[in-house]
Amino acid sequence: MVEELVAAGVTLASAGVVYLAAAARVVKQYERGVVFRLGKLRPQVRGPGLTMIVPGVDKLRKVNMQIVTMPIPAQEGITRDNVTVRVDAVVYFKVTAPAEAVVRVEDYRFAVSQMAQTSLRSIIGKSELDDLLSSRERLNQGLELMIDSPAVEWGVTIDRVEIKDVSLPETMKRSMARQAEADRERRARVINADAELQASKKLAEAAHQMSDAPAALQLRLLQTVMAVAAEKNSTLVLPIPVELLRFLEKGTQVATSAQESDVAVQRPTSVESRTSRDELPSREAPLDPDPEERF
Repeated sequence: MVEELVAAGVTLASAGVVYLAAAARVVKQYERGVVFRLGKLRPQVRGPGLTMIVPGVDKLRKVNMQIVTMPIPAQEGITRDNVTVRVDAVVYFKVTAPAEAVVRVEDYRFAVSQMAQTSLRSIIGKSELDDLLSSRERLNQGLELMIDSPAVEWGVTIDRVEIKDVSLPETMKRSMARQAEADRERRARVINADAELQASKKLAEAAHQMSDAPAALQLRLLQTVMAVAAEKNSTLVLPIPVELLRFLEKGTQVATSAQESDVAVQRPTSVESRTSRDELPSREAPLDPDPEERF
């Protein structure tokens, strides 16, 4: 009798352990449990930790409450200004109502993915190319509103939507590159012209200053020669300044005029001396006569 009671007790204990093992469920911290009893949704959502269900009667479905990162496949479309582009994006969403996410939609992940692709194509058709390239923040907000409107009914909240990349045709890339290059060249020319204008004003002021002191121009020339000669990697050809040639020419003219004046002064003096010598009587003593005649 005792052995039968012990065997019955062991059997009941084993059955209890099996029942507990079949009824016990563990819900993780980032999950919530939705229980269906005989196919009917239980109003209470099971929180994280150990929870019990009725084996064979209840069915527990776990829903992830973390933020899900879902890439949106690249969508090709034509912008409002008739440019063909390929745009891909990424959407961040999370489940806020586990019961509605399980009951209202068959697969909320697939539904969010399809809604995101449709909204992305719609955004491409409504926007221009410049908006896709420069006004992404505004487009991200519009895309988020388009996806979030139906997702709220599914118990899903869109946290954020970001456009990752905009692929352009090669011809459009070359056209944009030429446009950017032309704009850069225009700006460079304007800057160079402005620099030339400022430099010309400064050079004009320097020329006025040097015109008062011609030696300053020679000093500036010597400074330039010293700066060029410091490299020691080129042959220096020193030009003769025009001012130096003019100075030498003036010196030659002054010397020539001085010589001509000296010659002009000397010629009349010699004539006068010769004339005076002819007019004056000869002071030389006459020759002595023959001594025989003197006697």
